[in-house]
Amino acid sequence: MKEKRPSDNGFFMPAEWHPHDATWLTWPKDPVTWPDRVPLVEEIFLRMIQELASRERVELLVDDRETENGIRGRLKRAGSDGLDLRFHRVRTADSWIRDYGPNFLIKRGPDGVELAYNHWVFNAWGNKYAELKKDAAIPEILAPVLGLPRFTPGIVLEGGSIDVNGEGICLTTEQCLLNANRNPGLSRIEIEQHLKDHLGVRNVIWLGEGIVGDDTDGHIDDIARFVRPDTIVCATEEDSTDPNYALLRDNHERLQKARTQEGKPFEVITLPMPGPVESSDGRLPASYANFYIANRLVLVPIFGHRNDTAALETLGRLFPGREIVGINCEPLVWGLGTIHCVTQQQPARV
Repeated sequence: MKEKRPSDNGFFMPAEWHPHDATWLTWPKDPVTWPDRVPLVEEIFLRMIQELASRERVELLVDDRETENGIRGRLKRAGSDGLDLRFHRVRTADSWIRDYGPNFLIKRGPDGVELAYNHWVFNAWGNKYAELKKDAAIPEILAPVLGLPRFTPGIVLEGGSIDVNGEGICLTTEQCLLNANRNPGLSRIEIEQHLKDHLGVRNVIWLGEGIVGDDTDGHIDDIARFVRPDTIVCATEEDSTDPNYALLRDNHERLQKARTQEGKPFEVITLPMPGPVESSDGRLPASYANFYIANRLVLVPIFGHRNDTAALETLGRLFPGREIVGINCEPLVWGLGTIHCVTQQQPARV
């Protein structure tokens, strides 16, 4: 018998600004992901936990009791031992829970709001990292903890490749979702249908390419994000000699032509880029667009660039009811992602 789809049951993915019950994180540890920087990345995670857990529950995956006790001790010494934090001893390969974790959905009905989640196929960004594929099982492993209906769409998709406005529209990129290393047997129309079936959207806005250095093949959360149902922030590059200039300009032009469900243009707000952030292997995918919207809070990656202030001010104007907190993510981006990539929101039942 064919499995029912979320949309058949009235489930849909809410926008990130929908109130949260919790944020899910996976504690960092991989020295291959963050060469010579794991201690610095741990400090970034501690800062995120402190900021988040004073506003919503944090659900933290750790490998073992020793790791859990170490984190508890560090938080206690920092005077942050009374936070709303729950540990789950679940072994993981890496920290990119946005991409392999549960993709939460809600359904509004006469008896209140119900939750469910999608368990997409995770193939480590087009079979790039064989050792990280074991994280594909995490949504199933968490099933007893979550106690929610679990849908299995059966196609490859990472959480960072999609963004929704909660009112029927999904943002994504051709470079990622149409890539032959994801779902080579599916056409654009078929992929759109999967998004409609499993996210509860009615329309898909396709951008072109992601930024240089992004090993995910163009995740949307580095280039364009919904901040209101009718408003999108779009990363743009000022320097015409920069390799990101033309591709980000193309994405901006596509967004200016896009329309809401009511057929109106979106308000498109530009967000600067932080300039090149380099590793020994080349350019890293540093972007202010990789922010995370939490309860009364927006966590924003910054990089010690002159555009940090402008990015924070832009997001401050767009989220007047939330505190804007910039976190220096130069160590974190060595893993080829930042704050949004390592967080996963669990919506509240409201």
